[in-house]
Amino acid sequence: MTDYTLAQLSNYSVYSSMVVLTLAMLAYGLYLARVVPGREVAAEREAAPERELVAAGASVGAPAGTEASPGVPSGDGEEPRSARKAAGIGWMLTLLGTLLLVAGVVLRALEVHRWPLGNMYEFAIVGAMFTLLAYCAWATRRDLRWLGLFVVGPVLLVLGAAITVWYTDASELMPSLRSYWLAIHVTVATMTVAVFTIGAALGVLYLVQDRLEAGDGERRTFMTRLPSARTLERMTYGAHIIAFPMWTFTVIAGAIWARQAWGSYWNWDPKEVWSFVIWVVYAAYLHARATTGWKRQNAVWISLAGFVCVILNFAVVNVYFVGQHSYSGL
Repeated sequence: MTDYTLAQLSNYSVYSSMVVLTLAMLAYGLYLARVVPGREVAAEREAAPERELVAAGASVGAPAGTEASPGVPSGDGEEPRSARKAAGIGWMLTLLGTLLLVAGVVLRALEVHRWPLGNMYEFAIVGAMFTLLAYCAWATRRDLRWLGLFVVGPVLLVLGAAITVWYTDASELMPSLRSYWLAIHVTVATMTVAVFTIGAALGVLYLVQDRLEAGDGERRTFMTRLPSARTLERMTYGAHIIAFPMWTFTVIAGAIWARQAWGSYWNWDPKEVWSFVIWVVYAAYLHARATTGWKRQNAVWISLAGFVCVILNFAVVNVYFVGQHSYSGL
């Protein structure tokens, strides 16, 4: 199979993944939209007198509230069938989209005959792949159907930018990149950004949920399906606890590679500086999170500032700042 054929197959796989993930995003959106009426029906059922349930045809001797209302599955007073079906479709489409993206990355690696992390396009599709893999792995351990929309959406934005703005044909690596450290340093960095992305999505949801819980009146939005603000904040913290040591390793491994490639551990290159800035901001978040007297809302805002630095480091520094890391391929 020629490199040209491999390139075509890789592109087709990425395009197909985007189509499937778009359908998954719509399914997750439908799930969140349909689950709100189900919750309201459940609340009305709980408030109804037992005699009304019996008059409606509840089975003699059955526990009160076991009669299913229209659209609400029997034994589950929280989600209508249509919502559960939409969530199931979204999950299956997410798995399929992830597999297609993995195929696209593997085919790209076969095409270029190296680790597919040599330019912006490759960084983007590999980062999107790791984000989906992290979400799918986590979703096998707990119910994360409510998070699907907020993971698949950003992944689609990255893939869209990858194929329209950052796409680069296969090319040889710069001499400084021809090292086994490419597979170690850049892979760990890309995996870390994937976890940071999930952590940022959780952080935004926490701030919204916290604001809603602090407000007056009954919430009648899809946020009623999400965990409490306290739980979302803990999940945000957990994601960053995993990502921060990985980013620390990324910075240290980059310094070791720089010593081998350029003769110095630190060269004040724009990429190096911004990587260190990211480390400092996330360290500040973890410090604020553990410091008595700091509001957790303010700490989460610091984590989101760190994610903004991640985006700037990837989309701006890689493209517009000239330095020893100028290998975006654009």
